[in-house]
Amino acid sequence: MTTQRTSGRRKQALAAAAVVAALLTTAACGGGGDDDGGSGSKNGAAGFNAANNKVAQASEAKKGGTLKFASTQDADSWDTTRGYYGFMWNFSRYYSRQLVTNKTEPGKTGAEVTPDLATDVAKVSEDGKTYTYTLRDGITWEDGKPITSKDVKYGIERVWAQDVLSGGPTYLKEVLDPKDEYKGPYKDKSADKLGLKAIETPDDKTIVFHLPQANSDFEEMLALTSASPVRQDKDTKSKYGLHPFSSGPYKFESYNPGKDLTLVRNTEWKQSSDPVRKAYPDKITIKFFTNANDLDARLIAGDYDIDLAQTGLSPQGRTTALKEHKENLDNPVSGYIRYAAFPQNVAPFNDIHCRKAVLYGADHVSLQTARGGPVAGGDIGTNMLPPAVPGSEGQKYDPYEMAGANKNGNVEKAKEELKACGKPNGFKTTIAVRNNKPVEVATAESLQASLKKVGINVEIDQYDGSQYASVIGSPTNVKKKGYGIIIMGWGPDFPSVQGYGLPLWHSEYILDSANNNFAMIDDPKIDGLFADYLTAKDDAGKEKIATEINHKVMEGGYYLPFVFEKFINWRSSNIANVYTTDAYSGMYDFVNIGLKNPKK
Repeated sequence: MTTQRTSGRRKQALAAAAVVAALLTTAACGGGGDDDGGSGSKNGAAGFNAANNKVAQASEAKKGGTLKFASTQDADSWDTTRGYYGFMWNFSRYYSRQLVTNKTEPGKTGAEVTPDLATDVAKVSEDGKTYTYTLRDGITWEDGKPITSKDVKYGIERVWAQDVLSGGPTYLKEVLDPKDEYKGPYKDKSADKLGLKAIETPDDKTIVFHLPQANSDFEEMLALTSASPVRQDKDTKSKYGLHPFSSGPYKFESYNPGKDLTLVRNTEWKQSSDPVRKAYPDKITIKFFTNANDLDARLIAGDYDIDLAQTGLSPQGRTTALKEHKENLDNPVSGYIRYAAFPQNVAPFNDIHCRKAVLYGADHVSLQTARGGPVAGGDIGTNMLPPAVPGSEGQKYDPYEMAGANKNGNVEKAKEELKACGKPNGFKTTIAVRNNKPVEVATAESLQASLKKVGINVEIDQYDGSQYASVIGSPTNVKKKGYGIIIMGWGPDFPSVQGYGLPLWHSEYILDSANNNFAMIDDPKIDGLFADYLTAKDDAGKEKIATEINHKVMEGGYYLPFVFEKFINWRSSNIANVYTTDAYSGMYDFVNIGLKNPKK
């Protein structure tokens, strides 16, 4: 979720954006109806959407066998400090543990935090600034040595070594050391290399975090893979991702980047020490492909069980699967929103009524179709908070009736708004869209056609997507190019309004380069609500504030949401205990999937 150095917090959010935008774009093409259930099939598959926010065939999972993943994309890194791809965070639970992790349950419940290495969730001080954990008995590394509080601290300290271990989320660094005083373990002058003052380890079983300022999402940050323990004597620095040292039920046997990866059982792991992981398979493999159609054909043929990336079948594979193997498919909401942002530094989008003219002028059904339709593309987006984020109201909050009366556009309302912003005859502007994303180009063309009907004439500028940071991420360049509309997408690092919306809507995130606050929102009320959120004491309070923030954003008319994105994912007939989880934006929760027939 990238930049020149401004603040650590900003750097983290921006780095993620490039990853999210590049990784989670689906191809346009639809098909198939929107059933929500199935009673199984002759081939043993559970049925269409059988694992969508519910568990499919839990009782059929057996111990043993090889669970086979396939993907057209390798992880950015398998180092728990450096990895930022969503599928990497999901898969890493096989070989890494944290003090707390997400529950192994479907849907929204899966996004809740549960103890992992720790005996319980944190004991939090009244002021919300001190978090204390006690480690479990029997937790060990793959060589049998115990995992200690110092290992957890050292693993977290590695986040500070951005000059060596760049790429991963830096939330913990920003929250624990906002003044950027600690320089990381590789530059640490203390004898034990554990000089980060914000974390204390009074004994091998106890770890205490001291936050300079309260942050109500701190425990969610500790559930990220970047909070995994790393043992100092096994830290190979920039090479660690080639063979991480395991704290989980599986360990690396072999890894050939871009070709294949194999995990085998960690015989030192004890089920009694791990309430989260069932560790069904004996072996877990990943095969990397160069062609998406080849990958999908092999999935459908039964050669592999799951697509690691979880971004949906290709148009060709999707067509075949929907027609012939619908019982093997799930159609989850991904947790991502595809949208257009209106930079306020580009006239006439400094005027709210000109922004609203676009909202009313857009044909939302046409935009949905361009994204792939209601099945492959998603539900019409009506606001800017994904359904998986607590505080979201989903399509129930539709202030511009995008999924209702105005779903095909409202020419009359659009022209009223044009008059209100002093542009009764319309205006000209430019849509910025990445040239390597055909679905985004199709979306831009849809918007272009509908806006022409209300007198808004737009040109489409297809820029090099790899140059995002300096093209649409530069407010100066955006203004120079006259990019009044920027097409992009976003998803949460963790399911909260902070984990999703802070880089998009907070004034501190308006940057000179790699900016993601494309709309240039500088609203003291929104900033103030985020401040209130950080000190909220309970989930109900946090959800209420999240809802308020979303309302303020929509009231400003800063964005045109296209879809609450959905994917069509393949589930082999030989896997069981499968379900999607909001913890990983609608992906299958990998860690407890088992095989029905381990010998197959």
